[in-house]
Amino acid sequence: MSLAPLLAAPLNIQLHTLAAASSVLLLVAITLMQKGTAVHLRIGWAWVLCMLVVCVSSFGIVRSGGYSWIHILSVVSLVSLAIGILQRRRGNINSHKAFMIGAASGLLGAGAFTILPGRIMHAVLLG
Repeated sequence: MSLAPLLAAPLNIQLHTLAAASSVLLLVAITLMQKGTAVHLRIGWAWVLCMLVVCVSSFGIVRSGGYSWIHILSVVSLVSLAIGILQRRRGNINSHKAFMIGAASGLLGAGAFTILPGRIMHAVLLG
């Protein structure tokens, strides 16, 4: 494992990776904690902020040939985050939970594809 490929990458990719890694760590914390508490709210907002950075920064990461189907996950995640927040504000907790799980699934799904050969995280993790 070597961070050299990531450190040599453009700043946007470094920011995207940092936000994605932070999102995963915050997601673990949210999953393990009691829901509905002030801490859940604070960590949840931090997760939403990190997810926004992940999704928006993904549109600056374009391989030859333009955008890929993975960018669809960014759009779906952005929509899921917005609807999830709206549902929470309306008091629809089950719907809030479902949309936040949808956004998290987009994060984890896209993340799984970053370890494919030819990608920076493949080089970082599998050298």
